[in-house]
Amino acid sequence: MARDSGTEALAELAEERVDHRFKGLPPDAAGLTVAELTAQRRNLFTGGFATPVLALSAERLEHNLALMETYAARHGLAFAPHGKTSMAPQLFHRQIGHGAWGITLAVPHQVWVARAFGIGRIFLANELVDAAALRRLAGELDADPDFRFVCYVDSVRGVELMDAALTEAGAGRPVDVVVELGAGAGARTGARTEADCAAVADAVAAARTLRLAGVAGYEGEVPDADPERVRAWLRRLVALAVDFDRAGRFTGLAEVVLSAGGSAWFDAVADVFAEVPDLSLPVLKLLRSGAYVSHDDGHYREVTPFNRVPAEGALEPAFRLWTQVVSRPTAEQAFANAGKRDAAYDLDLPFAQVVRPSDGGPERPATGVAVSGLSDQHAWLRTAPEAELEVGDWVGLGLSHPCTSFDKWQLIPVAEADGTVVDYIRTFF
Repeated sequence: MARDSGTEALAELAEERVDHRFKGLPPDAAGLTVAELTAQRRNLFTGGFATPVLALSAERLEHNLALMETYAARHGLAFAPHGKTSMAPQLFHRQIGHGAWGITLAVPHQVWVARAFGIGRIFLANELVDAAALRRLAGELDADPDFRFVCYVDSVRGVELMDAALTEAGAGRPVDVVVELGAGAGARTGARTEADCAAVADAVAAARTLRLAGVAGYEGEVPDADPERVRAWLRRLVALAVDFDRAGRFTGLAEVVLSAGGSAWFDAVADVFAEVPDLSLPVLKLLRSGAYVSHDDGHYREVTPFNRVPAEGALEPAFRLWTQVVSRPTAEQAFANAGKRDAAYDLDLPFAQVVRPSDGGPERPATGVAVSGLSDQHAWLRTAPEAELEVGDWVGLGLSHPCTSFDKWQLIPVAEADGTVVDYIRTFF
């Protein structure tokens, strides 16, 4: 898919009609195009938006995009942020506009979404052995000589399945693969030993339809992860790349791909990748962190490497879920109209942050208000004596885990600090 076709696809998003598919948008906006609604610059709080409604902060979103751009550049890293976090092509293109090499993805469907919107470089951080998906991939590669695709391999059997499917498809271009080094016993995917990795590399060398492009893995799966263990595993990954290079496994490439990096240990990746010795070819040091784009108020606020390296900056949580109090049965309890269908809850419950009174009074901290549970469509609020909360009030909730926040909303308003909605982000899950 050529980049200009991707631009056309993005433009078509603006012509999509607002209708029943999209939660939280003003009821009287039905029938407008997204572009027409955007041009109205409605206010999130006074413009007719219905609760619950998830919003992204325009300022914090831009801050996070710029911060990771400068971080990667400062440390000599290429950046392929993980697109599974948002599955939002508009954000993919903003990430690329902020210097990203390409986009990381996890499953074939996500690849097809990215290709439909003109993404020209994709790193699939997963094994790919599905014959139907490989047939389509072969077609994509043959149709677009500028399309760069890289994926994991971690077994001889997987290599054999790939080669058989691609051969049957008549693939004209070999698929670039990187051997995935597993992060340890009990970790997720990945060959467990260096000897296993070498066997996989030998199988790739024997397959006409594949080309060994480098090595990769995910340090977030290191058992009992701490800085010492994570760095030790990353040094194993670097050593594997060095050993493969000395063995002549990368002959004919323009560069060697060396990739790692989730959202919790990218400082360790930066440190260890800075130690990579000279190889026979240039090294593409590819970082893949994805949660940074929205960050969060829970898990990633706690584990972000910027807590360990504060001099490098700080990410800012960009999500806020607005919900409305619909019941206040006792002085100790209230219920709001956002639940599991609206809020991430796999890592932490949402966090009550601010209250906007229904009488139009000023926004205030949600003192004495805490989310104690979620039903499908209700947030259970525990209210202390000092809580000022009435039926009709809006409560702004912070969320934990971006990856399970984006996927509950198909069209997300982007609001400036004063509530002016300046954009809408379309997701494809």
